[in-house]
Amino acid sequence: MIAPIKPGRQNNGDFEALKIHIHGKLVEKLDLTRVSELEGDSLRREIRVVVEHLCDTENPLLNRSERERLVEEVLDEAFGFGPLELLLKEEGIADIMINGPRNVFVEKNGRIQRSEVVFRDNEHLLQILDRIVSRVGRRIDETSPMVDARLPDGSRLNAIIPPLALDGPSLTIRRFGSNPLTLEDLLKFGAFTPEMVMFLEGAMKARLNMIISGGTGSGKTTLLNTLSSFISNENRVITIEDAAELQLQQEHVLRLETRPPNIEGKGRITATDLVRNALRMRPDRIIIGECRGGETLDMLQAMNTGHDGSLTTVHANNPRDAISRIETLVNMSGYEMPLLSIRKQIASAVNLIIQASRLQGGPRKVTYITEVIGMEGDVIVMQDIFRFIQDGINEQGKAYGHFESTGVRPRCMEHLESSGIRLPGGLFAQRHMKTH
Repeated sequence: MIAPIKPGRQNNGDFEALKIHIHGKLVEKLDLTRVSELEGDSLRREIRVVVEHLCDTENPLLNRSERERLVEEVLDEAFGFGPLELLLKEEGIADIMINGPRNVFVEKNGRIQRSEVVFRDNEHLLQILDRIVSRVGRRIDETSPMVDARLPDGSRLNAIIPPLALDGPSLTIRRFGSNPLTLEDLLKFGAFTPEMVMFLEGAMKARLNMIISGGTGSGKTTLLNTLSSFISNENRVITIEDAAELQLQQEHVLRLETRPPNIEGKGRITATDLVRNALRMRPDRIIIGECRGGETLDMLQAMNTGHDGSLTTVHANNPRDAISRIETLVNMSGYEMPLLSIRKQIASAVNLIIQASRLQGGPRKVTYITEVIGMEGDVIVMQDIFRFIQDGINEQGKAYGHFESTGVRPRCMEHLESSGIRLPGGLFAQRHMKTH
């Protein structure tokens, strides 16, 4: 038994020492080979009884709240993600940024703030990180010091460790949660207007090809998930991602994930490999989580050869930049293609570019819905259908503004109408629009 913690005068150092001590006692008592055979909930219930008994034996002076906290933290250390569990359970956190064991930050309500959560040391943080990545068949060590992985709730993790990270292991977690935002949620938050949704729903049902463009944290994946809700259950959808995070609700979805090389540097499966294989799997639609390299050319070719209604995302700040980004990514395919040929591929493959932006103070908006209408000479011609105009910054430091319809009737309306999609006649009349 170690020195008791006096009731009502809890010392963090003593509490941490007691937690480590009980965790060690728990490991001594458990048959860890049998633990892996038990189901998650029943396992946690069984182990809780053991931990509660250890708490009462090792320090009977703990008050009720201290005892409950100690039990939960020991369970998290043994079978969860340690201190990280506190942040993963907290509502409203969008991003978790860990810069070494003592510097943990979170983005909450659009603002970055320091968290009180800390890890004991580098070894403790590495232990938790190894537990996360090993569960999804990834690894991280000195020979492979960077990794992308996903957590059980669908959140995405990127990690980099020493010697590349100088101040200790660094983790960045993009939270998605088990309940993705719905269309109604995005309308309530003012991400777009009902008129914009009506047009995008028609475009999805008419199987237009779309590129969702945006910066880091702008809501591209959330928007892609939302738009995918308009895909018919009759479609066979194949998704391709580096770390699976899309949460499509259709019945007929086949999820593919890239694979990094093994310890010998072999066995790597790239997004390009998966796109080419997907074309042999009779897909109705192909969705690439994010185009980052040569797979972009294969995606454009798929869009041009009967796989209408396909979607992907790219990192860019506006629709024109998105076109430039796609041109650059196609050049990474290894094929030397004239710029004019690349632009013709883009102009014939892509119908709409949807720009997602994270504004100052945290609001996320669809700032442009832009139609690609073809080529004039060697230039891709586009026209904005809807856009968001920022009017200023409010007293809370958040950007605000209004949506507007540009008054342009999309060229693609003929295709929508031939597909049986009927939209209100005044939908595209030039005007300011209100969100919910």
